Amino acid sequence: MCGIVGVLGNHQASPILIEGLKRLEYRGYDSAGIATVNGGHLERRRALGKLVNLSDALVHDPLAGTAGIGHTRWATHGAANTTNAHPHQRGRVAVVHNGIIENYRALRARLEAHRITSETETDTETVAMLCDWHLGQGLAPVEAARATISELEGAYALCFLFQGEDDLIVAARKGSPLAIGWGEGEMFVGSDALALAPMTSEITYLEEGDLAIVSRAGAEFRDADHQPVTRARKTVDLEVTTTDKAGHRHYMSKEIAEQPGVLANALKYYTADREGRHLIEAGVDFTAYDRIVMVACGTASLACFVSKYWFEQIARIPVEIDIASEFRYREPPLNTRTLVLFVSQSGETADTLAALRYCTGKAGLILSIVNAMESSIARESDLALPILAGPEIGVASTKAFTCQLAVLAALALQAARQRGAVDAAAAQALTDQLQQVPGQVTQALAIAPQVRAVSARLARYDDVLFLGRGALYPLALEGALKLKEISYIHAEGYASGELKHGPIALIDEEMPVVVLAPHDAMFDKTVSNMQEVMARGGKIVMISDARGAARGGAGVWQQIEMPAVDGPFAAIVYAVPVQQLAYHTALERGTDVDQPRNLAKSVTVE
Repeated sequence: MCGIVGVLGNHQASPILIEGLKRLEYRGYDSAGIATVNGGHLERRRALGKLVNLSDALVHDPLAGTAGIGHTRWATHGAANTTNAHPHQRGRVAVVHNGIIENYRALRARLEAHRITSETETDTETVAMLCDWHLGQGLAPVEAARATISELEGAYALCFLFQGEDDLIVAARKGSPLAIGWGEGEMFVGSDALALAPMTSEITYLEEGDLAIVSRAGAEFRDADHQPVTRARKTVDLEVTTTDKAGHRHYMSKEIAEQPGVLANALKYYTADREGRHLIEAGVDFTAYDRIVMVACGTASLACFVSKYWFEQIARIPVEIDIASEFRYREPPLNTRTLVLFVSQSGETADTLAALRYCTGKAGLILSIVNAMESSIARESDLALPILAGPEIGVASTKAFTCQLAVLAALALQAARQRGAVDAAAAQALTDQLQQVPGQVTQALAIAPQVRAVSARLARYDDVLFLGRGALYPLALEGALKLKEISYIHAEGYASGELKHGPIALIDEEMPVVVLAPHDAMFDKTVSNMQEVMARGGKIVMISDARGAARGGAGVWQQIEMPAVDGPFAAIVYAVPVQQLAYHTALERGTDVDQPRNLAKSVTVE
């Protein structure tokens, strides 16, 4: 993986491919390359590192042709270097690929028996080798691609480009997204509609197992049984696909700042009708289920963890949280009284999608919460709900996380009303508290100067602990995750009450401890845990409101003063200083905030 662009155009393909790949840079990558067919001749250019290196290479060694494919690679098999970069070319075929070919070693061994040896460490090269071998057996390009695909095991989004064929791209998907873009006398392929937005507003998303035969005249589609099928053409809102930073230094900064607006939009969508009629009409009946199983990865799993407190405390329904990469392999028992809820920003997270497919036919309802309603997870769910965050470009999730929390909170209130866990007055009070969150987030954004000052000091340390209680415990986990993702500081999150059960052994003057301490029912216990840290020379960064600072702030190393937040939804508001702390600490340490090393935005491999 990570980004794919293809073009059959009327103009030089190289600039179009580079522009499309630039729009996919947010996914994270370590190398890039393009291949074109010009006068029947197939040729490629590749470069290690950022796209600017590929652009520079093309200045000195241009690549002509109006048909081409391009790729930004995030290494899975083999080191990040030019040799392993996509496109991979063997003989008469070039290939770009997202995903993992699980049986590539067996295929490679079979090809070696025919004296066809590999030149790279990648699984993708094996696809090109196999396809070229099929061409050598007399198959036409489309049939050679089809024969190749039929032998692959694993996940893939693939594009094939052939020597001598300047009006053909063969595209296929299994477990990794791919879309076809329609133009006038031109056609395009992309792993993300974002890449295709400057070229076309009409998109066809390939279904699982589809193969597309693309020419400038259009596209023909075959399903997993290679039967002709029709796939819908959909119009993409070009405004939604903007990648402008709006004057901010980084996408992450912009996306943190956008949170009041996107949260207000999401909450208006889900709570404008105080009876929750949106959700009733959407078909969620929480009285039909005895438990909820939530499945997600990374930050999305922590959004689930936060909401567990809401569903159990407010709606009185048991919730289990599972990391998607573990869920299906332990084969959990499910029945029709179980609601399984999947959360994914991209809607294409490979582990989450695999877990969803495990649940199909077993659970009472498969519900997904996504930011991309045309994604695989949304399409394969019984019901999909949008978080309405808009495009999130920064690899470290911010506004998608808080919008996931907002939607989960609205669902918890809906469940509480339906199940009779709260009366009308309590339900209204909770709804009012939730609707205050966007304004409180606006107030929290205003404390950025305090956070910057703390970050300048925090950046000097190599290890940090985060502590929280209740719904702030999973937020402590999220704070640690954010800090390690973009600043590369080793950080861990713990429940405050667990400090004395092991982590306290790490406390000394070189171990800052960030404590999320809203002035709530658990505040006094949190202060006791802070005292345990300070008694051992630990440095406390206390994030609390004015009441908390007055009651428990004596002797702390640094303070970040938050607005007062009453009610159970403080975790959404406290996400802001956690995000800002990671962002400004990363700036102090000089790391790549939007594209941190080794990470990808959309994780489409297991």
